[in-house]
Amino acid sequence: MDLARASHSPTEASPADLVDENARLRRICAALMERVESAGMAGSAPYSAFEHAVLLAEQVRERTEILQQTLAELHAAKAEAEAANVSKTRFLAAVSHDLLQPLNAARLFASALEEHELPEASHRLVGHIGRSLKDVESLLGTLVDISRLDAGVLAPDVAPFPAGQLLDVLAEEYRQMAAARGLSLHYVPSDAVIESDLALLARVVRNFLTNAIRYTGRGRILLGCRRRPEGLEIVVGDTGPGIPEAQREAIFQEFQRLNGSRDIQDRGLGLGLAIVDRIAGMLGHPLRLVSRLGQGACFSVLVPYGRLASAPPGPSLTSTSSGGGDRLAGARVWVIDNDAGICEGMAALLSSWGCRVQTATSLARLEAASDLEAAEVLLVDYHLGEADGDGLDVAARLRERHPELAVVVITANHEAAIKARSRERGYGCLLKPLKPLRLRMQLVSLLKKAQGGD
Repeated sequence: MDLARASHSPTEASPADLVDENARLRRICAALMERVESAGMAGSAPYSAFEHAVLLAEQVRERTEILQQTLAELHAAKAEAEAANVSKTRFLAAVSHDLLQPLNAARLFASALEEHELPEASHRLVGHIGRSLKDVESLLGTLVDISRLDAGVLAPDVAPFPAGQLLDVLAEEYRQMAAARGLSLHYVPSDAVIESDLALLARVVRNFLTNAIRYTGRGRILLGCRRRPEGLEIVVGDTGPGIPEAQREAIFQEFQRLNGSRDIQDRGLGLGLAIVDRIAGMLGHPLRLVSRLGQGACFSVLVPYGRLASAPPGPSLTSTSSGGGDRLAGARVWVIDNDAGICEGMAALLSSWGCRVQTATSLARLEAASDLEAAEVLLVDYHLGEADGDGLDVAARLRERHPELAVVVITANHEAAIKARSRERGYGCLLKPLKPLRLRMQLVSLLKKAQGGD
């Protein structure tokens, strides 16, 4: 018995027994796998599902790697596009500055010619030249504005100022343009103080006025204000054909223009109201449009009220239209601009207003002038030569020796920082191409303030 048990003990199993046991275990495993497989639904057996899940996981991993690589390439492409956009904006800014210099000089010469007594035919030609230059200025300004808005580099310079400081100038300027088209412009002034970026807000109202004149065949244009609890509503209305309701949203999109413009020669790009919409959004100024077909349209922008710390040096239409010319007669003005053509143009324009003018392309040349007499006003370009620095530095040096000297900085650079720095120092700031009417009003205001006002 003992020998029999020993021969069948597991530790002494023969090779044949092990083979049989292995075969038996395989049969058991196969039976278990068959049972597991048969326990699932047809076409979705757990083991097959497991294999399928493993395959899917591998595919997900591979596609995730591809997606991550694609995203990295997209990020690189986006960074490259943004860099190209900034480069384009800088290029446009640089080109626009170079273009604005001769354009500014041409506007000055044309305005100086208008002050001369000319034969009627010559006066008409000068008027055509002036309007053509304004068209070029408008197109160039539109291109620069849209590029700066796209690049996100247009920062507003928000400050309080009297509404009349903006609207008085626009009313006088566009009254002449309306008259040339056989239209009348009715202006209702306001003494309210508002808070905004003067240059950008001017861009908005200018577009309103330009469109009103462009699309109004006959009748009148209205420029005025309504006092609202939340701010001053600046309104531009017309007696034109009106705007169909279906087009009232589309006209604020880029390259969209209202059908039926009567001006075949108009060279607009259809970007005016698109820029208005984006500027108003950036400033937080709500826009409003009311129109009836056959009865005209009314555009408006709502601007918050502001508060001035002291009496502003802003110009007024009254001082320009009544006695403004007398105030300029004999006024002593220094002009510093590193462009000789602009110096000559400024001399021609200011002299036609009765001013005594001394121009120079640098501070050293101004100080070296043998007939130099003390001035009441300095008109200085912001971008001067390396030896002088910028116009603010030059003005500061001259103000050390002439504390009563009034300063106006003139620049083709529309950056908010330059306007803010000029304002902090108590200087005026005008943008190129220089608008002669705004320059005249600025000079009248500064001289009136220096003389104690009336």
